[in-house]
Amino acid sequence: MNATSQQQGQGQQQHPNIEGRHDDDAALSEFLASLMDYTPTIPDELVEHYLAKSGFQCPDVRLVRLVAVATQKFIADVATDALQQCKARQSAVIKDKREKQQKDKRLILTMEDLSRALHEVNIKIVLISDNIQKSSFQDDPIVMMK
Repeated sequence: MNATSQQQGQGQQQHPNIEGRHDDDAALSEFLASLMDYTPTIPDELVEHYLAKSGFQCPDVRLVRLVAVATQKFIADVATDALQQCKARQSAVIKDKREKQQKDKRLILTMEDLSRALHEVNIKIVLISDNIQKSSFQDDPIVMMK
């Protein structure tokens, strides 16, 4: 096999990779264009505020909406995990209480359920009681106060 046929063989191997990259670029462009027509649950102004607060400014509305969609997905995942925690907690009820539970099938989501779900994504919630000095936690975004 000579050098020319080796180069042609290499070119043929790289060609599908280039086509795949083109398909990915086209899919990304189509997705970003679809964000212009989509109104996310989280308003653009709120996303822009927190992006600016973190030092990021972008005039492209598509990027702001992409962040909004990602945030919405994150919140939905945490809420789903908290619901699973709630169901697991309530299914662990003692047998004599099962009859009462059968009548009232409402799920009651607690801070403990939410805290466990957030712990799975490395977010820690600390409930501060009155005997702990609140000023030391004032600027900490992961702390909830009573």
